[in-house]
Amino acid sequence: MFIFSNLINAIAIVLGMVLNLFLLLVVGRAILSWVSPDPRNPIVRFLYSATEPLLYEVRKRMPFVAAGLDLSPIIVIFGIYFLDAFLVESLRQLAAEIR
Repeated sequence: MFIFSNLINAIAIVLGMVLNLFLLLVVGRAILSWVSPDPRNPIVRFLYSATEPLLYEVRKRMPFVAAGLDLSPIIVIFGIYFLDAFLVESLRQLAAEIR
């Protein structure tokens, strides 16, 4: 039982790290949208290619755009916090109960 508990706890830790990393990528992308970055820069290209698929899906489903502002990064950030608070914490509690 300890092995299964440790496996679930490790999954929760890795999932939390992945969510935090993606949060940093989305925040970096939002900050870059305020300036005019060089689109040939490899870091800029990486940030756009890593975040654009999810941000595009959110933009496609949003019924409105507030005064021309792109609110998709804010919605994605809320989603990341929700997944962290709900899914990661649920996995940690499940691992604690199995022990």
